[in-house]
Order: sequence, then C-alpha cells, then structure tokens
Amino acid sequence: MIAKSMRAAMLDGQDGPFRIVEMARPVAGPGEVLVRIAASGVNPLDLKIRAGAAGHARHALPAILGMDLAGTVEEVGDGVDGFRPGDDVYGMTGGVGGIQGSLADYAAVDARLLAPKPTTLSMREAAALPLAFITAWEGLVDRAKVRPGQRVLVQGGAGGVGHIAVQIAKALGANVYAVDGAAKAAFLQRLGATPIDREESVEAYVDRHTDGRGFDLVYDTVGGAVLDASFKAVGRFGHVVSSLGWGTHALAPLSFKAASYSGVFALLPLLSGEGRAHHGGILREATRLAEAGAIKPNVDARRFGIDAVGDAHATIASRTATGKIIVDIAE
Repeated sequence: MIAKSMRAAMLDGQDGPFRIVEMARPVAGPGEVLVRIAASGVNPLDLKIRAGAAGHARHALPAILGMDLAGTVEEVGDGVDGFRPGDDVYGMTGGVGGIQGSLADYAAVDARLLAPKPTTLSMREAAALPLAFITAWEGLVDRAKVRPGQRVLVQGGAGGVGHIAVQIAKALGANVYAVDGAAKAAFLQRLGATPIDREESVEAYVDRHTDGRGFDLVYDTVGGAVLDASFKAVGRFGHVVSSLGWGTHALAPLSFKAASYSGVFALLPLLSGEGRAHHGGILREATRLAEAGAIKPNVDARRFGIDAVGDAHATIASRTATGKIIVDIAE
C-alpha cells in the first residue's frame, strides 16, 4: 500500500535552510507516473536556484528542489504506455519552473521525461546521470553530430558534464582529448581521453595534438575565457558547443575558420514543455550505453540523507566533492 503522506525537504526562501516537512503525497495525473524516489542527484545549478542566482532556472519559493532522480514506479496515470508499477526509472523531472523536485519521498512526473534505469547502475549512480548526460548528448550528438574518427576536445573534461561527454564521444568512436587540471590526468586517461593540462596554452596543445589544424569538435563546459579558448582550438569547418555560453565573446576566431557554434540549454523542455519525449529518448540511449559498459558516472562516496540536504549543498559549495553528490531519499 502506498503511503498517503511523504517527507520533503522544503526551501522557504532564498539561501535559507531546508525544512523537513510531512505533506500529502502527489497523485499521478494523466500522462504522469508516481515515482517512489530512492536517490536525488545534486547539481551545482541547484545551489544557484537556492540562492536565487539562476535567472534562467527560476523556481518560486517555497518549493522542493532537486532536478535528477532515480526510483521506482508506484502508480501509472491515464494515457501512459511503457511503464508499470515496479519499474525502476530515472530522469531529470523537476526542481525548476514550479515543478516539484526530487528531494521528497515521491514525485508525480511527466512519463515522457523518464527512462528505464540501467540494470548495471545503482540507484545512486543512476541519479547522477540525467542532467549531465542530457547536456552532454545534446551538445555532441544533437548539435554537433559527432562522428567516428573525429578529434573531439572536451573543456573541463573531469567535471560533471565533461566526464560524461568524454565517455559519450569515446563510445561513438571519436578520438577524445580533455582539458582539466594536471591532477585529473589519470582519471581522464581511465575514461579513454588524452589529458591536456589546462595550464598549457591553446596554441601549444593544438600544435601538439592536431599538427596545428585544430580540433573537429570542441565541447566547452566551463564558459567565459574557456569558450574563447575553444574558438581558437577548433579547426576549419569545425564545431564549438557550449553549455555555458552566456558571456560576451568575439566571434572572429570562429568566423575566420568557417566554424560554427551551438549552445545547449538542457532545461528548455522542463520549462517550456516542448521536447520532453526527446529527453526520455536521450536517457534510453544512456541506459543502452551504461548497460554496454561505456558510461559510468563518477559519484562521491559520501552519504547524505534527506535531513542533510544542506550539508550536501555545502559540500558542493566547498569544492571538496570528488564526484557527483547524491542525497539518499529511501531509508
């Protein structure tokens, strides 16, 4: 029997503490499934939303945060095909735009946003994937049409989106290079990328790895000066993609090489309602690749329960996390 109430971590005001509340559990409406949440992934964007510093991802307070979840289907609403009670699922399903997030025992979510959880991943690992994988896939595949044999450069390759982008590009047959701190070199090598120290100049690593021709595809996950560097690193007729291209940038280095640029805004389907089924489809690709052993998220070993969401956020803010931070919802 499904409980009629649930616990949730409620945020009442910007930068305030989380308050554990008991509230009525939601009911699956048409096109929705009720998910009993096992794990909630914490993204740096969650901290910005909490602080009211993400104008592109507003969430009216009081609210329940948390964009990524993994859990088990409890109820299926009218008009839903493909899911039934007992199915393990995952997705990026809320926490923005007034949609209930994943820091709760249950959520009624749009079934189009979900996919079957990879059998090879734990609930914690699955909850680490949705936002990062969708962001990486939209850039590499939807925008840049990555192809086997291409030289792909990932800026911030050891980061949350970056390490997934490295693995996707590798799985799709590209030759992958990744820029990050020197201490991340061994990790990047294990992922199958050629590491590049971020202290090395763009000109030096372009000469060393591409004989001065530039990379076919550059994925920037950092923004700012790193996006400017990406315009220099791309080759003629190449493609630069950025998930953080929000600054002011000179396009001349890109234009003179007849290269192209694309931006990625993974929250758009959640905020607009348009393209949600595509997100579910992307996560089905994630499931396929994970079950083939090609994708595995890096998860921090520390454990946080729903009553320690503030500590989970503080860990990200302190920059001491060694992988994705996960809040364990199920006791």
